Amino acid sequence: MLEREQRFFDRTVDDLFGYYAVQLGQPTIDSLRANRMPTRVLAGPGPASTVRCDPAQLPFPAASVDLLTLPHTLDFHADPRQVLREAERVLVPEGRILITGFNPWSLWGATRLYRRRHGMPWQGHFLSLPRVKDWLALLGLEPAGGRIACYAPPFASGAWLERFDFMEFAGNRWWPVGGALYCLEAVKRVRGMRLISPAWRRAKRLGTAVAVGAPDRQQPQPCDSRGEIGRG
Repeated sequence: MLEREQRFFDRTVDDLFGYYAVQLGQPTIDSLRANRMPTRVLAGPGPASTVRCDPAQLPFPAASVDLLTLPHTLDFHADPRQVLREAERVLVPEGRILITGFNPWSLWGATRLYRRRHGMPWQGHFLSLPRVKDWLALLGLEPAGGRIACYAPPFASGAWLERFDFMEFAGNRWWPVGGALYCLEAVKRVRGMRLISPAWRRAKRLGTAVAVGAPDRQQPQPCDSRGEIGRG
């Protein structure tokens, strides 16, 4: 799973440009190693973090981060919605956010039902992908891509994993929502304002009105060069 997750980050961040990139939590995954932004920061509560902070209370100004990665950050935080709100706050317009998490609609999710007290990763929230997308939509974060992977059961034995390796190919085709890992990319959309000018500025100039006389009345005579009406 870590290998597939690392490939997703490497492939996605390679083409993203800007000035500031921040990874929230999980120092065991270097989600920014393939990125070329001049400033790359690991933020989180752990001692390995460059910036020690709570992901729900980021010490960054609003609209200051170009790229934000959340490798399982939502899975292991007490308030994942607040984490997303903070992420939206610090992202610049058109900034990118990359999220990975455990899918509850998978064999891993079924295993979690009876192994919640057995440590990592079973103590995580295992938030469903539709729920995460709903939270993103409410914050103006528009999904821009992603994938689901890891369809085999969570065996600890390498030999058993090899026996069920066929599920990685069959699951993507026959059970696409059943992968244990979801990888999601989203963009912060900010709708621009359009200034509406007053209606009188857009009104066209009216042409000179021509008066039409009654047929039984004498029509006006043309003027000479001195502005007098000629007689005829």
